[in-house]
Amino acid sequence: MTTTSQTPATTPAAAPDAPAPDGAGPEGAAPQKAPPPQEQAPLRTLLSYARPHRAVLFATLLLVLAASASGLVQPLVAQHVLEVLGDGGDVTNAVLLLGALVVIGAALTGMQSWWQQRTSERVVRQVRRDTVFRLVRLRVPELDSRPTGDLIARVTSDSTLLQNAATEGLVMVANGVLTIAGAAVLMGVVHLGLLGVTVGVLLSVALVMTYLLPRIRQAVTRAQESIGAVSASLERTLGAARTVKANGAEGRETEDAGRAIEGAYQAGLVGARYAAWVKILSGVSLQAAFLAVLGVGGALVAAGELGAPALIAFLLYVFYLASPIGSLVAGLGMLQQGLGAVGRIEEVKRMPIEEDVDAPPASAPPRPAVPPAVAFENVGFSYPGRGPALRDVSYTVTGGTQTALVGLSGAGKTTMFALLQRFHEPSSGRILIDGVDIATLPRAEVRRRIAYVEQDAPVMAGTLEDNLRYAATGASAEDIAEALRVTRLDTLVERLPDGLRTAVGNRGVTLSGGERQRLAIARALLRKPEVLLLDEATAQLDARNEHALREAVDQASLRCTVLLIAHRLSTVTEADQIVVMEHGRVRALGGHGALVESDALYRELAASQLLVGEEESGADDAADEEEGVAYGPVQV
Repeated sequence: MTTTSQTPATTPAAAPDAPAPDGAGPEGAAPQKAPPPQEQAPLRTLLSYARPHRAVLFATLLLVLAASASGLVQPLVAQHVLEVLGDGGDVTNAVLLLGALVVIGAALTGMQSWWQQRTSERVVRQVRRDTVFRLVRLRVPELDSRPTGDLIARVTSDSTLLQNAATEGLVMVANGVLTIAGAAVLMGVVHLGLLGVTVGVLLSVALVMTYLLPRIRQAVTRAQESIGAVSASLERTLGAARTVKANGAEGRETEDAGRAIEGAYQAGLVGARYAAWVKILSGVSLQAAFLAVLGVGGALVAAGELGAPALIAFLLYVFYLASPIGSLVAGLGMLQQGLGAVGRIEEVKRMPIEEDVDAPPASAPPRPAVPPAVAFENVGFSYPGRGPALRDVSYTVTGGTQTALVGLSGAGKTTMFALLQRFHEPSSGRILIDGVDIATLPRAEVRRRIAYVEQDAPVMAGTLEDNLRYAATGASAEDIAEALRVTRLDTLVERLPDGLRTAVGNRGVTLSGGERQRLAIARALLRKPEVLLLDEATAQLDARNEHALREAVDQASLRCTVLLIAHRLSTVTEADQIVVMEHGRVRALGGHGALVESDALYRELAASQLLVGEEESGADDAADEEEGVAYGPVQV
């Protein structure tokens, strides 16, 4: 019997009636947002993970019950053997039956174990698929506010706990309950009085367990949170290994991770303590039941009210209860652990995701004949818990031109790039590409039209070719060769024994800073974008490669609109337009020469980089002082 895994409910293919992207809808209509999933009871949520596999789980339960039934019959057969032996009869058939029951029970248990484990793996596979699907689509603010390692732990360790609870735990609880009920019926057949003694002992212990089991769940939740903190600490340390080593911070980082490990250890101890008490009580309950039955049953046998074979059969049932009670206790423990993990996994489902990033490539409209214009109209934006990053920003970039954004650090330049790609949404105003408000477009469409070279030029683990084709999987060999030539990576590739198949290491560690930057630029050019965003693209390039890149940008601007952020003004003096930013506002617009003449901040930036003469700068500064304009220290 098999069962098929379901497609994540959040995928576009599985949800044709999925809510429209934020901001989508008829022009002038209020943006429609998908309501967040409602939080439901953890046990109900846990059962929902098992529901798609209920047929196999039910069949598994039947096998377990069949195996348990074979065990339940064995004491009755044993009683019959003893009675026949007492009468001097032949017990051959009864012994053969007893042996057959043992073999059948073992075979059924093995088959049940295989089905159960297979279903368990299918459950965790689907849980991990669904969780990964959402994690890679989380909105940027959500990713910025949460440790990466903690999110990864939800896919790894938390899903494993849920896996055990949603399959094995449920089957064990059901098997334990049903088998105990069946044993109780047969024990009642043997002797109702002794059954009452047994139930009384077991119930008193069960009341104590109702206090202990929820504590296990709480301890597991704390332990999983601590494990997430360990993962987050390691992710931070290993992701900046050279910085850690260069600053001799191994000890501090080890201590930070050690504190998280200690938290997981302490929470694990609490859970282990409660689990130990549960095992002790379950064992004590059986021993107490055995002693009570032995005492009362022995008195009944002595009084002639109960036969010795019946007492032996009842005692065998008491011993037999050890297995279903152990199954029930272990299953309840797994359920408590799974319920602790469910909360953390379900929290991912309540995190907002970008629902509109999976548009199929075939649906993309044809490339426009001319590069699009980009316009900011009264755009404002604030990061959570901070003051405004942008204030009433307005300017227009003509299609097929170069516009440079300059200003002091923290002026809001990179924030504008983030808004343009819909990593964040403006608090006010609009951003338009080719006259269309990007808030009305799916994020997939907005990002298809834009290529972005980040300031730190991240490189993915893999080969040079993997990185080049990362955003342009269908790029031809001629396109790749051209991108390498333009960014002057062709000489590097020619020197490497494996050429484009050379591994770049984790985060591109085998490449220099300039090589990583040029690789990121080549990757962006291969996309043949309509809009090209360059954030400090020449920061780590020498003068020769900087000049080559400027030529490449000039060529790119013939077929796309270019916006670039630069602190080195030498790279933007020939830009068609320069936007001077200060404190989140547009301070001035114009060309290099005009801004040197008209804007004191730009003039000071240019003078600090020797792009204007000392006399011009000094005369202008004197004029500023006469006008009462004062500028603080400039950080470029």
